[in-house]
Amino acid sequence: MTLMVAVWAVAMVVVETGAARVARHRAQSAADLGALAAASWALASPEDACGRASAVSEANGARLTSCSVSHGIASVSTGVRFSVALLGSRTATGTARAGPVAADA
Repeated sequence: MTLMVAVWAVAMVVVETGAARVARHRAQSAADLGALAAASWALASPEDACGRASAVSEANGARLTSCSVSHGIASVSTGVRFSVALLGSRTATGTARAGPVAADA
């Protein structure tokens, strides 16, 4: 019986760790794509850039938590909510910057 409880506990830790890693990767991917979307609009229409980043982030299962555009460089942060057994709900975050290669940071 004790062995079964130990195996179950280890399995749960592995599954929960996997869920957290998936959420983290999803948040980072959404941030990367959101930053690219914002950067593509940063020079042509800066007022629309963060709206594009938000739409792309949401389409990738994340929520845009911050967005700024300065000198053609877009900085984006996203969050993805996930649940952890016994600990409740958590948020995985991702951040990214994108812009022209010649732009100064």
